[in-house]
Amino acid sequence: MKDFFRRAPLPFTSSRREQQIPDNVWAKCANCGELTYQKQFNDALKVCPKCSYHSRISSREWIEVLADPDSFVEYDADLQGIDILGFVSPKDNYEAKLAATSERTGTNDVVMSGSASIEGLPFEIAACNFEFMGGSMGSVFGEKVTRAVERAADRGVPVLTINASGGARMHEGIFALMQMAKVSVALTRLARVRQPHISLLVDPCYGGVSASYASVADIILAEPGANIGFAGRRVIEQTIRQKLPPNFQTAEFFLEHGMIDAVVPRSDMRATIGRLLRLYQRPTSSADHREHVVAGHQ
Repeated sequence: MKDFFRRAPLPFTSSRREQQIPDNVWAKCANCGELTYQKQFNDALKVCPKCSYHSRISSREWIEVLADPDSFVEYDADLQGIDILGFVSPKDNYEAKLAATSERTGTNDVVMSGSASIEGLPFEIAACNFEFMGGSMGSVFGEKVTRAVERAADRGVPVLTINASGGARMHEGIFALMQMAKVSVALTRLARVRQPHISLLVDPCYGGVSASYASVADIILAEPGANIGFAGRRVIEQTIRQKLPPNFQTAEFFLEHGMIDAVVPRSDMRATIGRLLRLYQRPTSSADHREHVVAGHQ
């Protein structure tokens, strides 16, 4: 009878904990480990409120952050890579890897491209998703960016590229390397119609992308703390047999050495790019030009 009113403690298990707190309630910062409510984290554009670490976001999320609501029209979504070289590895072949990655990410390749606007100002955009095979640059990647540049030249509007990549895609060999030159040459057509290429470098941006079109833009922006370079830090140190500075290959290091134009927090990116688009707007008449100049001095 004495045990009748005694309450037996329930054993704690991880499964009970998981049932009480769903996985999507908290977000953990990859840099400092701080836990933040997922909604708060999303509202902050996936920037840690404690250490300001900018978590990686997908190409679709970038478009949602920057473009006016309902202004984005996607092009070339049906382009898919093919196994040009018959590439195989001990685990799987290239064709199977493409199919599995497409299913996981919901996209056919790294780049999502199309037409959009910021504050009503039109532009073409080509945004990379690092989750698709490390943002590697293959034939579809190069073709999508090239088509975006050509559309921009035809329409007489700027082009914005958002660049996150590990470099050229080894599965396509020389065909991947050719995309560096292909996109760079396409940009000369944009220059002839006097429209700018705005390049945004986000973490990480390495290899052939950073060594080609992404680094020869009219305006080069980067997110705080973004890792940028050609070869990785360890490879360089082993090659030159010297220790590199602690902040080497960061956006701040590139800004300090004059290799980019500005480091812009994600929360300010839309306003910054909108301001750049306004600066590149061409007055349609002398009266418009005077109004444009006066507005610029206010």
